[in-house]
Amino acid sequence: MANRLGDVELDARGMRALAHPVRLAILRTLRERGPSTATRLAPLVGASPSVTSWHLRHLAEHGLVEDAPHDGGGRSRWWRAVGRGFRYQVDPADPEAASRLFDVLEATEGDLVGRWREQVRPHLDADWMSAASRRNTGLLATAEELRALDDAIEQLLLPLARRDPAEAPPDARKTRLLLYLLPSADPGGER
Repeated sequence: MANRLGDVELDARGMRALAHPVRLAILRTLRERGPSTATRLAPLVGASPSVTSWHLRHLAEHGLVEDAPHDGGGRSRWWRAVGRGFRYQVDPADPEAASRLFDVLEATEGDLVGRWREQVRPHLDADWMSAASRRNTGLLATAEELRALDDAIEQLLLPLARRDPAEAPPDARKTRLLLYLLPSADPGGER
């Protein structure tokens, strides 16, 4: 599938590198808050500045972060996240790397929907509540059809994901889309 969203594509080594709670926290913080230094990130990710610096260099080896331009004085090294996100596919020769990253993502992200329900939903007006949605739909599809579905969804997301914030309508809000394609293990089951 084409990578039109500009996500960092992880190979098995990259998946293993990212499958660490501190590295995920660093990447998430850089995406949410913008460029920072190891010293500034350290208290936010639960590690010392030297350990945070080490993890940043490891993330850079896999193309997930890079040096960020910074006009301020001093010797601090500034970092920024690369791309809008990351993606990975299960390598049939090494499926464990993807499983490990999936498990660490689930463990570190926690209950995103539950937090949204408790912290955000009570503050939404009726118009924004009516725009929120959830789907839990069963499909009967081949692996190739699921890949085509994923590709079609990405095509629809492209204009919103690549939108320049300066050109967004004034009432636009950051929104998280969680999409899971979870095939059953039994080829004849769950029809």
